[in-house]
Amino acid sequence: MPAIRPDRYTRMLGKILIILILLVIVGSLFSGLFYLVKDKGTSERTVRALTVRISLSLLLFVLLMIGYATGILQPHGFGG
Repeated sequence: MPAIRPDRYTRMLGKILIILILLVIVGSLFSGLFYLVKDKGTSERTVRALTVRISLSLLLFVLLMIGYATGILQPHGFGG
């Protein structure tokens, strides 16, 4: 069975999705910090924000592995 080669649009969409998930992860991290400082650790909002961050990080890891396995993401070396 021949391998399916993703087109340029699919590869760019995958990279944009990764960047968006990274931005949401950073936003969740800062919201956890905000709730930690504001609530002084007395509410569940900090734990909820950090749980969201961990879940999104795991999702990103799985998506990276799927992207690599399907050929949407291709590793490249540094330098030349």
